[in-house]
Amino acid sequence: MTGHGTDDHPHGADRLCEAGDRVYSRAVRRGRVPRADAEPVPCLLELALLHPDPDDMDWLVPTAPQEVMTRLLRGVYDDVSASQRRVGAAVAAVERYAGLGPQDRTAGGEGSAIRVLDGLSRIQAAMDEATEACTTEVLTVQPGGIRPEHELTEGLHRALALRGRGVRMRDLYTHVARHGQGLLNYLELMGGSVQARTLDEVIDRLILFDRTVAFVPANADRTLALELRHPALVSYLVTVFERLWRLAIPLTAPLPDTGIEGISHREQSIAALLAEGHQDAVIAERLGISVRTCRAHIARLSETLGAASRTQLGVRIAQVGLDTPTSVTPLTLPGQEPRTVR
Repeated sequence: MTGHGTDDHPHGADRLCEAGDRVYSRAVRRGRVPRADAEPVPCLLELALLHPDPDDMDWLVPTAPQEVMTRLLRGVYDDVSASQRRVGAAVAAVERYAGLGPQDRTAGGEGSAIRVLDGLSRIQAAMDEATEACTTEVLTVQPGGIRPEHELTEGLHRALALRGRGVRMRDLYTHVARHGQGLLNYLELMGGSVQARTLDEVIDRLILFDRTVAFVPANADRTLALELRHPALVSYLVTVFERLWRLAIPLTAPLPDTGIEGISHREQSIAALLAEGHQDAVIAERLGISVRTCRAHIARLSETLGAASRTQLGVRIAQVGLDTPTSVTPLTLPGQEPRTVR
């Protein structure tokens, strides 16, 4: 972290400029400062000494001085052969900032329970720290379709480090992910340390370490994330994961047959969402497929069910029971006798 600054503030957190020193000191004393106060000193955000308040994005809260010290020392020790003097400077700066705030703060306070991570580099750094501290279990939910090779490669170093310490991992994907060779290669490499299951649709991305810290996206393009350490929030997310896990199908097991000739499991899922009134784009996003693929499946559904229009397709879906795929329903396809499928 040291040595990284802007053109106007070419410094690290161990030797802030005077303006940065004033704003950060004020933030430590008061607990937060308006975002406008930090505009003249972009170094504070770039160095992650300030970050957005999750309750009000117009305010910035300070990173705890103790956390700053941990981050500083990591960078300093990496460069110790080049500049051993940085160690003393970093410790001195952090001790000075730590003395500015109340001395009775606890690690479980609200400021540390929810932290906004702004930017991919900070998200990555926080994930690496959680990986290093993890000792027993990682739970993840990975939405979308086939996992791109670059995403699997980016997380491979963390997964291998966890496997080396005997950490067990469980991953939830959509059924579409079954068709990605990259995922299959990844699971083969990880061996028995990773279990994977799939569902028609899952919640947004979620990563849980040791049931004590969770990471979730905070915006659509995932350049913002929330680091959650509040026990109630983390416990709730663990419960959500466990219930989805019980409903999911192991990746090594085949998907259940629909019981209707010519209709695949994916088309059954699409039919149920069509019956709920969803548009093609919404269905595609929920199932992790492209809109084009979704429409191709809808066309095959129409052909199989003998529907000449979208309205007629909805009627036929209800007639054969595809709007409630888990119930016991008499099924009648064009030209076939009724039969019952579970």
